[in-house]
Amino acid sequence: MFIFKNKYFLIIENIRDIDLKNIKKRNKFFIIYRNNNKIDKLHDLVNFRRNCKAKAIKFYVSNDINLAILLKSDGIYLSSHNKNLRFLNYKKLNFKIIGSAHNLREISDKVKQGCDTILLSKLFLVDYDKKSSFLGVIKFNFFSKISNKLIPLGGIKTNNLNQLNSTFGEGFALLSEVKKKPAKIFSRLL
Repeated sequence: MFIFKNKYFLIIENIRDIDLKNIKKRNKFFIIYRNNNKIDKLHDLVNFRRNCKAKAIKFYVSNDINLAILLKSDGIYLSSHNKNLRFLNYKKLNFKIIGSAHNLREISDKVKQGCDTILLSKLFLVDYDKKSSFLGVIKFNFFSKISNKLIPLGGIKTNNLNQLNSTFGEGFALLSEVKKKPAKIFSRLL
């Protein structure tokens, strides 16, 4: 079965995590580059950004406004631990702001930061922490009634993609499945 959503957020940690040739749909994909390890060279990032623009893929940089401006990205991604309000100034530059949250308090913080979209984690059980709690579809839909900016993130795999059709979010975000099974995921997205 296919997943019908308007927005697909792909979180990558380096530009080798994803092959842009696999992405066929235009104006539906958003790549969030989390540059925690800083292993990518600047000229490689510029080329990657140029390829994203050619394929009409929105490109966001995580928590680094200087790199976002340098790469002429479409916006910035603020992780859940980033509570800084200075990013509101960049909305004037037509920068879109995507935030990440885990609970109602963090959702409120991201709204104060001016986030256009908020990735709410964890929708399903994740492999790296089997004991931590997760929202599930019903609780996520409840939060979606509070804020219509929410996008589910966390624990989304090929075996539970069908459940995303029941969420109220207009899209979803992937992190680990982009690296593990990219061809399988892209073949199911419409």
